[in-house]
Amino acid sequence: MIVKIRVIPNCEDNEVISRVGKVLRVKVCGTKDSEINEMLKKHLAQFFEVREKDVNIIRGLRGKEKTVEITGKSENDLEDIINTIP
Repeated sequence: MIVKIRVIPNCEDNEVISRVGKVLRVKVCGTKDSEINEMLKKHLAQFFEVREKDVNIIRGLRGKEKTVEITGKSENDLEDIINTIP
């Protein structure tokens, strides 16, 4: 499943805070792009209950807008998890 992410850096805690349509807003602890990307992958893997290697940033490595591919679970399972986000 492909998910659009809007990253909010320099936060105290990693968390998915909201969803606007199909775009997830995620707070990430980190200041450098590489650090943010690593923390984002770890947090999304934990949030979606998949392995970290099942989370792949396919676009936006240097920006706040990212396109992420998540595998390791069915589309329906991932949709159900996304639908729990307010």
